[in-house]
Amino acid sequence: MQYSAEELSELLNGMVEGDPTVAVSSFSKIEEGRPGTISFLANPKYAHYIYGSKASIILVEHDFIPQEPVKATLIKVDNPYVAFATLLDIYSKSFRKKTGIDKTAILGANVKTGTDIFIGANVVIGDNVTIGDKCQIAANTTIGDNVNIGNSSEIFSGVHIYHSCEIGDSVTIHSGVVIGADGFGFAPQQNDEFKKVAQIGNVIIEDHVEIGANTTIDRATLGSTIIRKGVKLDNLIQVAHNVEIGENTVIASQTGISGSCKIGANCMIGGQVGFAGHLKIGNNVRIAAQAGIGNNVKDNEVIMGSPAFYAGDYKKSYVFFRRLPQLVKRLEKLEEKDKNKS
Repeated sequence: MQYSAEELSELLNGMVEGDPTVAVSSFSKIEEGRPGTISFLANPKYAHYIYGSKASIILVEHDFIPQEPVKATLIKVDNPYVAFATLLDIYSKSFRKKTGIDKTAILGANVKTGTDIFIGANVVIGDNVTIGDKCQIAANTTIGDNVNIGNSSEIFSGVHIYHSCEIGDSVTIHSGVVIGADGFGFAPQQNDEFKKVAQIGNVIIEDHVEIGANTTIDRATLGSTIIRKGVKLDNLIQVAHNVEIGENTVIASQTGISGSCKIGANCMIGGQVGFAGHLKIGNNVRIAAQAGIGNNVKDNEVIMGSPAFYAGDYKKSYVFFRRLPQLVKRLEKLEEKDKNKS
């Protein structure tokens, strides 16, 4: 990849300040800038690095005004971080792109494949599977019967997609992900044993979803477990049967979501959060890391703690919790004084 400042400006809808012909072929952090690389400035605390950076091009916000001379050519954009991410995505896809079907891949009956696809070594695809255009399926992946995969989706090595699941367009699934394993359904019996409840639903992954490594999404008992458009799931997340996650919600690592929870759109959920079953979480909710969610949550709430409650109340309470030993000592002294008076 090699682009001039002028080409990058057109690509990012930006404005060049400096030499429009200067070219770059790689990336660097602003504090480690090298000639021939592009960097970005998004956080003001890194602003001092821009004056000594050796990067050839630096992305900055439109309202950035240098306080001293800058050697690099600047490209002013609406959001430098998003612009830089766009370039990283283009670069990443340019060298990952492959086409063709490896001779060791096994395709079942009535498999329909789109154009410009790649299927890697030892991939096993079941019967009646549909794979859209420009999909990339890496080695050692298994795809069950009656699975549909949309256009431009990328499935990394060692992914397992069980039968009858639906994968949308431009979905990214990282290594070790399991989609459509049985939900955790067992009915207690009179003899203290548990009878397995058949899980006959599926999983639906809508467009532009990204699923991190070793995350698991269970199939529904009946109906569908649904991951809505634009959801981003980190590594090592457990999504149980019949869960629904709303559009553009992001969830950090090691979160566990129990069965039949409904999580709203545009939520941000920290790492190691635990959800009890059958809860309804509203839209635009913010949940701090390690929170334990045992009750429904309304729209726009910010909560933390275990069991979780409103973040403001939790922070106030935590101040007293940390002082609890001193407060107990003071209380004991007051009780002793009162006892001596009497």
